[in-house]
Amino acid sequence: MSLKSIVRELKEMRDGIGSISRRGVESKHWHSRMKSHIVPDVTVTPLENIQQGPWANLPPELLLDIIRRIEESETSWPARAVIVSCASVCKSWRAVTKEIVKTPEQCGRLTFPISLKQPGSRESPIQCFIRRNRETSTFLLYYGLVPSENETDKLLLAAKRIRRATGTDFVISLVADEFSRSSSTYLGKLRSNFLGTKFTIYDSQPPCEAGIQRNSRSCRRFQSKQVSPRVPACNYVVSTIAYELNVLRSRGPRRMHCTMNSIPVSAIQEGGNAPTPTSLPQVIDEHFSSSPALKGKGSVTDLNSASPTELPVQNQGSVEPLVLKNKAPRWHEQLQCWCLNFKGRVTVASVKNFQLVAAIDPAHNVSAAEQEKVILQFGKIGKDIFTMDYRYPLSAFQAFAICLSSFDTKPACE
Repeated sequence: MSLKSIVRELKEMRDGIGSISRRGVESKHWHSRMKSHIVPDVTVTPLENIQQGPWANLPPELLLDIIRRIEESETSWPARAVIVSCASVCKSWRAVTKEIVKTPEQCGRLTFPISLKQPGSRESPIQCFIRRNRETSTFLLYYGLVPSENETDKLLLAAKRIRRATGTDFVISLVADEFSRSSSTYLGKLRSNFLGTKFTIYDSQPPCEAGIQRNSRSCRRFQSKQVSPRVPACNYVVSTIAYELNVLRSRGPRRMHCTMNSIPVSAIQEGGNAPTPTSLPQVIDEHFSSSPALKGKGSVTDLNSASPTELPVQNQGSVEPLVLKNKAPRWHEQLQCWCLNFKGRVTVASVKNFQLVAAIDPAHNVSAAEQEKVILQFGKIGKDIFTMDYRYPLSAFQAFAICLSSFDTKPACE
């Protein structure tokens, strides 16, 4: 039997499995949402003494071989959705699939939602693009080289810009139509100051092995406003972005520095590693979130409500955070403009275009090649289309948040 026929039978069996257990019902919902975005990596404990269906009894050796072959053959979206389908069959299939699927750092692929919080590939950049919708003030991050015409682009992340009297917020979600912090799809946000020169990236979950300075009084103040204890109660400050002021209005592109508080500078040294989360925070129960009684109360913790507790991430001891700076462009005499080599990924001149490299002190043991390596590049290719290519040690979430800062108005920087 071919692999495609096996997968086809898997999809037919899922309805039967879903009628047997509550976990199967959630699995069916997981598969239905898979077409529009990367599905949540939810681990649900099945009820005891309930059968999972005939596919759960497949010999482990055969199961391992089947999923390994599918993993090797389906390398890109939308075909890679088959891997997610395998993980949603039953508990044993989920465990084997999660064991075989590697992190983006190891394989350079994005599969489950947690991949968006994990560092990118060391070998080559992961290439994505961003669509901007001026009418709705939303920004959609897709996986791929350029937009496709048959609408099969893989949506990774979405952000909505909220203008306030004191600054601007970009709320980041897994889906394009839900930006409430009470939603299970909420991942974090980007907040600017009044001038649009300084930005702070907030994550909905703490980085791995990071020291968190808690404010007990602010935690208590927010807990009274929570809809459910399953909603993440805190935002964690993981990065800050600073654009240099240009008070003299001198010629030149924007200059920026990104302090990655959650990534040590040792991550780019030989043998170093960046924090790699293994799971997303526990999400709201599906039946709880769809309750009619709660649908009318969504505004309790929506974008206009009080902010969650914001906790700064502190690097332990002498651990120094990684700092990124924009690569200095060169002045082209014939074109009379500033130029950077984007290797064909950027085709339209814009003040928003940039490349980020590591700002390394000479005392650190980092090779010259590593210092010149572009970690994140962002640029315009159409009226509202931008490319975003990122690599280790940044994650898709961090790279997307940094790129969002370029969309905000900066009258004091240009």
